[in-house]
Amino acid sequence: MDEPVEVLAELKLPPIPRLDAIIGQGRAVHVLKKTLTSQRVPHAWIFHGPAGVGKFTTALGFAACLMDDTTGPTLGGEIEPDPESPTQQRLAGGSHPDLHVIRKELALFSSERAVRDRKLATIPIEVIREHLIEPAYLAPAISRKAMAPKVFIVDEAELLDRSPTNAPVQNALLKTLEEPPAGTVLILVTTSEDRLLPTIRSRCQRVAFRSLTDDEMRQWFHRTRRSESSDWLLRFAQGSPGRYIEAVEAGIDRWEPVLSPLLDGLSAGQLVFDLGAVAHNLIESYASTWVDAGPNRSKEAANRAGARQLLSILGEHFRAAVRSGRDPNRAARAIIRLEQSERELASNVQPALVFDALAADLAKV
Repeated sequence: MDEPVEVLAELKLPPIPRLDAIIGQGRAVHVLKKTLTSQRVPHAWIFHGPAGVGKFTTALGFAACLMDDTTGPTLGGEIEPDPESPTQQRLAGGSHPDLHVIRKELALFSSERAVRDRKLATIPIEVIREHLIEPAYLAPAISRKAMAPKVFIVDEAELLDRSPTNAPVQNALLKTLEEPPAGTVLILVTTSEDRLLPTIRSRCQRVAFRSLTDDEMRQWFHRTRRSESSDWLLRFAQGSPGRYIEAVEAGIDRWEPVLSPLLDGLSAGQLVFDLGAVAHNLIESYASTWVDAGPNRSKEAANRAGARQLLSILGEHFRAAVRSGRDPNRAARAIIRLEQSERELASNVQPALVFDALAADLAKV
């Protein structure tokens, strides 16, 4: 089967960092370093927290330590692998056969056409079977002396399909978690830990990640050689480098001149008649950009994501009003009303209707 070229960029791993290079996640890194020092490694982990704050890259850095038999204390007392070891070279080149990263995009490589043609809204059971359950029980291809010769990282684990009309994906994964092969570590990376079965959560070591501070975000800008963000975009990012990158790639950084006058009107208690139409145009633009960037992307999921992005901007606007003391009671009532809009979107109400109703209600609060 020919590989879909368009998806290769999405499956390419980012540079694998040293754990000490992770910005803003000192507590999480401390937990992982203690584990490496003890050499008693739980076989199942959940890295949970906001989107785009470093959970996945930390999982890669942790895996690089677990899979390398050179990992040990340095002269400075830190635990890390030899950066020039064969294992690190293979990982850096994306060619290590014992590091398995499971993402929804792997469905595009399925041997089953029905799976390849499916919209990329969940991680189907076929992907879990082919890329996790079956290879988990095979012997490692390289090292047998490392703390964990084989590591599986499930990105966006909240997308493991739990719908009643499909096979119980999480239950299938649970069997592997209960009786894992020796030397195998599984890391579930998720922004919504509550969407994982309680039986899965109870069998995993949980590590919490947090949003970065503004100073840490500026440190990230400097390290990645990105230009300093505008205050508006920095507020939008909400301490998430991944959210910042998404905003730039999806054109959200161009929303400010459109939204600023509307936000001023909402703050003044005015009825903003065109909020629904503006919201529709912004969400459509966001969804089209996202869907056009890769095959089999779900327009419906992209619309919901764009609507949530817009609600988050409104929410941050009113939270800033609470912090500044500008009519905090009204701003607090507006935030409660925004939560209702989130529930309406989750119930598949059309975004334009949601934002029209929101505009009318915000004029009354």
